[in-house]
Amino acid sequence: MISAVSDQNRSVEDGQSPPVEEDRNRSASGGSEGLRYLLVLSRPRFWLYLAGPVAVGVTYGIGDVGELFTPVTVALAAYFLVPANVFLYGVNDVFDADIDELNPKKEGREARWQGSRLVIGAVVASGALGLVTLAMTPRVAWPYLLGFLVLAVGYSAPPARFKTTPLLDSLSNGLYALPGAAAYATVAGAHPPFAALAGAWLWTMGMHTFSAIPDIEPDRAAGIDTTATLLGEGPTYGYCFAAWTAAAGAFWLVDARLGALLGVYPVFVAWVARSSVSVDRAYWWFPALNTVVGTLLSMGGLWRVYPLWEALP
Repeated sequence: MISAVSDQNRSVEDGQSPPVEEDRNRSASGGSEGLRYLLVLSRPRFWLYLAGPVAVGVTYGIGDVGELFTPVTVALAAYFLVPANVFLYGVNDVFDADIDELNPKKEGREARWQGSRLVIGAVVASGALGLVTLAMTPRVAWPYLLGFLVLAVGYSAPPARFKTTPLLDSLSNGLYALPGAAAYATVAGAHPPFAALAGAWLWTMGMHTFSAIPDIEPDRAAGIDTTATLLGEGPTYGYCFAAWTAAAGAFWLVDARLGALLGVYPVFVAWVARSSVSVDRAYWWFPALNTVVGTLLSMGGLWRVYPLWEALP
């Protein structure tokens, strides 16, 4: 897009008019580049971090398998699969543009901020779509939907900018649990069990802080204070272990099988801390672990209303 505009300016300065067809081709190319960048910005590897909790919340909130796919549940899943990620990570990248210049994690799988009108418009529109979800859900779900939108902005944007305050950066990442709570409340017509919500919130705290370990040195170089920079790598592993152990305990109060499943996380972080595996490498395994656990959680919810033996021939 920038290249096409620059070429056009040079042609005007030379007294020449750029060919119309060439200008259209370049504009189309710029638009496609913007869309590709939006895809990278939305972190496809992490899409299920928001959409996955929706699936879990729906499967545990429904009373019959026929309630699984409805216009509302599909709309919530669709919003939290892509637009919510564009909004969350777009806001993050806008306010972290300077910091990310020093972050090697932005090479390859992620990208540094390359904002344009298209990108900024998409981020704003994605936030507006979040407000639209209020029109299709019952009031009991609104606190969770609004909480997500508020924390998605407050985590990165001033004046709150929770990500630069140790402990608050971790605590505010409960925003990842809120789509699941909203989905549960939508289909069940009631708030999720407190122990389940607390367990999910503790899990997100451990998830966020573990993902911040590879950023310790870049954040310190940029003068950013986080839970991970405050504690250092070794104690941060301990923090994650404690958060995930507490999460497993909370889910155990809901169902012992859920607690046992969530117990894989403290085992995982203890293994990473004691092994020779680089945390930078383990960080990229984390989405796969979450996908497996999330799938098992969702299957457990489905079996609650549609037992496995009924599905067998």
